[in-house]
Amino acid sequence: MSSLVKTAFDEYQDGPVARHPLLADRLDNFSTQELADRQHEAEIRLREKGITFAVYGHADGTEKVWPFDVVPRPIASQEWTRIEAGLKQRIRALNLFLDDIYGEQRILNEGVVPRELILSAKTYRPQMHGFRPPKGVWTHVTGTDLIRHSDGVVYVLEDNLRCPSGVSYVLENRELMKRVLPEVFSGTSIAPVEDYGERLLTTLLQTAPPCVEKTTAVLLTPGMYNSAYFEHCFLAQQMGIELVCGSDLVVVDGQVRMLTTQGSRRVDVIYRRIDDDFLDPNCFRADSALGVSGLMDVYRSGRVTLANAPGTGVADDKAVYAWVPQIIRFYLNEEAILPNVPTYVCSDPRQRNYVLEHLAELVVKPTNESGGYGLVMGPKATAEELRDCAAQIRDNPRNYIAQPMLTLSTVPTVIDRKLAPRHVDLRPFILYGDDLFVLPGGLTRVALREGSMIVNSSQGGGSKDTWVLVNS
Repeated sequence: MSSLVKTAFDEYQDGPVARHPLLADRLDNFSTQELADRQHEAEIRLREKGITFAVYGHADGTEKVWPFDVVPRPIASQEWTRIEAGLKQRIRALNLFLDDIYGEQRILNEGVVPRELILSAKTYRPQMHGFRPPKGVWTHVTGTDLIRHSDGVVYVLEDNLRCPSGVSYVLENRELMKRVLPEVFSGTSIAPVEDYGERLLTTLLQTAPPCVEKTTAVLLTPGMYNSAYFEHCFLAQQMGIELVCGSDLVVVDGQVRMLTTQGSRRVDVIYRRIDDDFLDPNCFRADSALGVSGLMDVYRSGRVTLANAPGTGVADDKAVYAWVPQIIRFYLNEEAILPNVPTYVCSDPRQRNYVLEHLAELVVKPTNESGGYGLVMGPKATAEELRDCAAQIRDNPRNYIAQPMLTLSTVPTVIDRKLAPRHVDLRPFILYGDDLFVLPGGLTRVALREGSMIVNSSQGGGSKDTWVLVNS
């Protein structure tokens, strides 16, 4: 067992769930061989059902079967209560932050957050200045990544406020667990997740433009070659709404209309799963063939809702992340319930110098990459990789942050028909309509390679069902 694993907080052995009777009385009754057999059954069901994700740039094909591990990740109810409160606090503050920076900009005028940090962000959209979406909701759907360090503390690793993905796998993981390990659910109290589709649709309809008698919502996808296309189809089906591409929509007489075999139909809410740049060739990228010409004019006139609102990406810029505790304090007059990971912003000269002097001890991240791409893990990097990283930081300091290398907690995982500890993170999903709702648990991602702490599916990660243990 590696030293990383030895020093990690283990979700089964440490903390409040260690003595939970559910874990002792149910899961411990399975032998390693029985769990391995159930794992094999789960993999067969995933393949038969076509639950997949896409990996760009791989020569062996676009689609891969979703990697799933049959041993669940438990969370005690009292701990979840705190996590839920912290997430609601964070999203409420970030929503107010977005409303402000595209409005009066009080937080910038008072110098709480550096003005240049915001205006230089690649995801800042000046086209949104002076606009306020229905009910002031910018962040309809958020996926916030959490980790537990070896000190036992749960930290926020990053916020995902643009087009967060992965919730379909939360729902499919639960359904799969009920089929391959039904014994563990009998007489147990695990917080349900099955009503997410209904709650998501309710959230979307609650934020429709005012004075709409019968609201029509659609899910806008870039198409079948997108890495999250399975999720797009799944969520549209769960909500009972149409899945559309940009070519299915057209702007006519100041309305967005959907083309159907019975003629066109007005669209009031678009749950968009395409990036800002591709939404409207008249407003953003002129070469986009994925969006709808004139969409932003209709949006700014208040005749259609886009979820999430364009411009939300500035709030999940990894450099802006460093100021979230101050953002919470400024708008809510509260201290952050969930702490950030200590972060060095390389655009600040003093912090940049520290990063360059301690590069071998830190994790360096590009401010707007996702999926684990562009990371440089100093303790594991070669001398050449560190030199290249230092040069990139000096060339474009605004594009980088650095953080200490934290040790993600572990959960037992079926590896080669045996149980072994593997590092995990957690992505809960938060909905914001008339009120805030946090889906219990969320997506536990697991690094399947020994010693690895990169959990992204595109880089060899998998997932587990997440159990919020009621009354634990």
